[in-house]
Amino acid sequence: MRKLPDTRPAHSLISGRAGSATRHESAHKHVSGDALYVDDIPEPAGMLYGYVGLSSIAHATLKQMNLDAVRTAPGVMDVVTAKDLPALTDIGPVFPGDHLLAEGKVNFHGQVLFAVAATSQDAARRAARLADVKYEAQQADLTLESALAQEHFVRPTHTQRRGDADTAIATAPNRLSGHFKIGGQEQMYLEGQIALSIPGEDGSMLVHSSTQHPAETQKLVAEVLGLPMSLVTVTVRRMGGAFGGKETNANQWACLSALLARRTGRPVKLRLARADDMTTTGKRHPFHSDYEVGFDDEGRILGLNLKLSGNCGHSPDLSDAIVDRAMFHADNCYFLPAARIIGNRVKTHTASNTAFRGFGGPQGMLAIEQIIENIAQATGQDALDIRQRNFYGPDGRNVTHYGQTIEQHIIAPLVARLTKTSEYRQRREAVRAFNSENAILKRGLALTPVKFGISFTVQHLNQAGALLHVYTDGSIQLNHGGTEMGQGLYTKVAQVVASEFGVDLSSITCTATRTDKVPNTSPTAASSGSDLNGMAARDAARKIRQRLTEFAAEKFAVPAESIQFANDHVSLGAQRITFAELVQQAYLGRISLSATGYYRTPKIHYDRANASGRPFFYYAYGAACSEVLIDTLTGENRVLRVDICQDVGQSLNPVLDIGQIEGGFIQGMGWLTTEELVWNEQGRLLTNNPASYKIPTIGDTPPVFNVELMPDSPNTEATIFHSKAVGEPPLMLGISVWAALRDAVASIGEHRTAPLLDAPATPERILAACDQVRAARGERQ
Repeated sequence: MRKLPDTRPAHSLISGRAGSATRHESAHKHVSGDALYVDDIPEPAGMLYGYVGLSSIAHATLKQMNLDAVRTAPGVMDVVTAKDLPALTDIGPVFPGDHLLAEGKVNFHGQVLFAVAATSQDAARRAARLADVKYEAQQADLTLESALAQEHFVRPTHTQRRGDADTAIATAPNRLSGHFKIGGQEQMYLEGQIALSIPGEDGSMLVHSSTQHPAETQKLVAEVLGLPMSLVTVTVRRMGGAFGGKETNANQWACLSALLARRTGRPVKLRLARADDMTTTGKRHPFHSDYEVGFDDEGRILGLNLKLSGNCGHSPDLSDAIVDRAMFHADNCYFLPAARIIGNRVKTHTASNTAFRGFGGPQGMLAIEQIIENIAQATGQDALDIRQRNFYGPDGRNVTHYGQTIEQHIIAPLVARLTKTSEYRQRREAVRAFNSENAILKRGLALTPVKFGISFTVQHLNQAGALLHVYTDGSIQLNHGGTEMGQGLYTKVAQVVASEFGVDLSSITCTATRTDKVPNTSPTAASSGSDLNGMAARDAARKIRQRLTEFAAEKFAVPAESIQFANDHVSLGAQRITFAELVQQAYLGRISLSATGYYRTPKIHYDRANASGRPFFYYAYGAACSEVLIDTLTGENRVLRVDICQDVGQSLNPVLDIGQIEGGFIQGMGWLTTEELVWNEQGRLLTNNPASYKIPTIGDTPPVFNVELMPDSPNTEATIFHSKAVGEPPLMLGISVWAALRDAVASIGEHRTAPLLDAPATPERILAACDQVRAARGERQ
């Protein structure tokens, strides 16, 4: 396609430094189609196409797998099964249980049985369907209820305690108990799972993978092939979305692609079709919440017993850490004087559930928010008042149930600000008036807070590296361990480097994340991409700047402390030269213009045996106020208005941060309203494409959508330029939509009955909740 000339005004091509509203470095490429993803890489000569054969049963012994028809199908060059694997067969990222290819039995509908390489994508897919497989079916646990009843777990149960919850509940003036179901969610990235492997000299392998964790992909490919890691290079320029679904789930396709490339001696690309992608990969964990809570007449929580049971699927994957994070966030913003939080890791015969934006935190928060809503119903008070009375604060109400002290008391003033700017109190009265005058249509309003801990809860993952080159023309090449999945990480880290050197962003080139440039990296996850990689890049930049400063001080006979880097120039007392001129002279003076940078997060620790510690470096806060309208005869609903205030500290890039907040909110809203996963009685996923699985569309965007970054709220911790993470926290703002829908339903019974509204709050569930409240109202009358 003919490329049009770039007609943008010159000033739009010049980007600012950290803190400025700079556009995404690939925004114009995304729009024009010039952004290269794995499937856009020019195909190497002789490339083959990989595909996989999948199990058609949820739990069974493999009695026979006849692949003769697969091997003789047109275009097929190779077929591999578990017995053909040269080395590692289990690619579980933390604990074993994730077999690269099924061995002897299958554990979920859609498990990979074999892989095929053929001369075209179509030939590979057609051949993969020709297998003749005989199964001996076994009893399958397909629901969380059945597996939990039998105590089938992928990992041991973990418990966090504070005080004597049983006594606190027993002696409380008021008590409630209940059960709440929280659905899962498909990541629904635009770019599906894909890998391209190219064999090289000495058995080496270059893997282009759409992965959030290149270092882990490198390690597993090496172990599957029986190679040292130094012979495997994984590279990632960008992903078309990931949301956690490519943190571990990308590994299988990279390993199979590399295995087929190793066996055939030819490049192999393995790209999953959408229906197969959704069938065979993990999703957000569905959870069940069972609780008993004691509270006073003002609605203050005195004691809480909460059991969180996560549906992990057939293997551990990352479920231990995910259920832990749900437990860590079971308080959200609320002080729990006495609490016992139990986390079950339940095993079912479904695809192994995995990371998803929030990593368990959303499920823990939704559980406590449902409890808050029920307390408000029981006491006849506004739920916002109950929330504010339970907030963390100074004077002995500042320690979590896992022992971390809350040091920045931001949520109370943030919610107070949003209450005012969203006109919550006035709108509450307007909603009451509307509902009193309308029998069919009802409005709902809710303001919910978010406190999200920032750090990997696995301590060793809190580290990052960077590699920085300054060339003799003054241009800069930046590489770090973070991956770009559309969130703007490359832009933010480049802004950090631009700030350190005082140069324009246009002089900095961010190159693809590669394991041969920065080794042993952590996944881009846990909202820590900018925190970790920004600090590592700054460390590298400061090393080079220090060398340049010392060189300039000696050469130009000026005090080092007087030398300033700004506006693409370097001030040397009375003299001023360009940054490029100084770099050229430093090169002639034999000064190293390359550096590695490194950072590890301080302060964090967690004693699992005692269930106590400081698992998070800091917390990111936010709140959202949502207003909805429901039809009580059909359950149909829409969001009318949303107001958000998010604490991002000293923003690295306000435009990117607001974009993340808007996108995260909509994704969270989808999780809690339209995105329903459905399996049949045989364990087959029925919602395996966009026709049956409904994510929000542009038409679902609230017509009034106000987003504000909390002003004058710099992070008191020494993060990169005192910013705060923004990737995951906004997703949980979507809880306000669920709470508003529940509020609308409750208005049918004048808020005297607590609606039973599990998540997602689909029209069917809303209608059922309306009928439940109507029935309760009738009984009262």
